Amino acid sequence: MEQFSLFSKEAPQPLAARLRPQNLDEFVGQTHLLGPGKVLRRLIESDQVSSMIFWGPPGVGKTTLARIIANRTKSAFIDFSAVTSGIREIRTVMQQAEENRRYGDRTILFVDEIHRFNKAQQDAFLPFVEKGSIILIGATTENPSFEINGALLSRCKVFVLQALKTEELVGLLLRAVARPAGHGPAGWTTLCAAQTVHGPLHDGGGDRPGPGPSAQDGGAAARINDKKTKNS
Repeated sequence: MEQFSLFSKEAPQPLAARLRPQNLDEFVGQTHLLGPGKVLRRLIESDQVSSMIFWGPPGVGKTTLARIIANRTKSAFIDFSAVTSGIREIRTVMQQAEENRRYGDRTILFVDEIHRFNKAQQDAFLPFVEKGSIILIGATTENPSFEINGALLSRCKVFVLQALKTEELVGLLLRAVARPAGHGPAGWTTLCAAQTVHGPLHDGGGDRPGPGPSAQDGGAAARINDKKTKNS
């Protein structure tokens, strides 16, 4: 007989986690790095990824991009936070990565907010990066030239991620309200009703078509109209 438990069901995931892109085609933004023929896309598609630093503002997809790289390259992925981890945790993770290397498996170590690590903590990564035990992907909102040790930085490529444009954010919004993983058909109906009452979504950038959802998002079209607010 099965026992009933209040914890038998998985807790619902946040919207951002449910809609997290799984591949480069779903990723929004950073076309200067991930557009057709661009440098980072070529490295990922040719499976020639090396240690790198993603520098950019919050919310531009640094963690998501690291996960896509791990999935694409069939590497073990370890998510590591500089806020909650210290030297002991670093050594434990490095031992795990070294064990993976002995069995021929690659490990991508993603370090969020890597600039929060002090010099000694950053130095702990160096020998494992040098011998290829890990592919280090660090994310930072601070200038790595000032916040990352020179020795470690010299072994990493630095990619600058840009803030998302208004039309890209609108596209993400439309995806969220249209897809079943987001708010589904009910969410799309609500958005359409809101636009009927309050007018179409707009970004103040001219009367032009907006990035509406694709066929799998429901096939609905959206327009971004120029609307200037006047003080009464």
